[in-house]
Amino acid sequence: MKKILLITVSALFFCSNIFAKNVIGVWQTIDDDTDKPKSIVSIYEYDNKVFGRIIITYEPDGVTVKDTIYLQKYNADKIEGNPPVCSLDIIWDMQKDGEKYKSGKILNPPKGKIYNSEMWRAENGDLIVRGKIAFLGKNQTWKPFDVNNFPPDFISPDTTSWKPVIPKVK
Repeated sequence: MKKILLITVSALFFCSNIFAKNVIGVWQTIDDDTDKPKSIVSIYEYDNKVFGRIIITYEPDGVTVKDTIYLQKYNADKIEGNPPVCSLDIIWDMQKDGEKYKSGKILNPPKGKIYNSEMWRAENGDLIVRGKIAFLGKNQTWKPFDVNNFPPDFISPDTTSWKPVIPKVK
């Protein structure tokens, strides 16, 4: 009995370590200045690479929904074609490299800037997203978002049908 229990606990520990490194899912971005929620990003896989799309944005209070992929009220004026902010791919071409995802890009829509990027899961389950130029960079901590906390009228998008749309800055 002890042997079976030990094997079961070991298997669960091993599996949880594998899944703990996965970045696919829904994440809440946090504003660097206010420390309040800024947006919800859905990270999805396409062609063995990882991409991230904005699906909800918040008002400055970090609680009130400003826009969604279904409303698309606000456009990214620094991006060619002025696409809606909600539905904009802001992470693209990330590839798994050990415990990190690397070799990708990240977009800062308000500034219209694209940076090299990497991301990884922290021990506490948060997602660390790093934008960088050469060896200089800045980390952001994104929080796991429980899809049960979507606004009542918001339908969780089916990311399996998504194809990346790589934005170009003006």
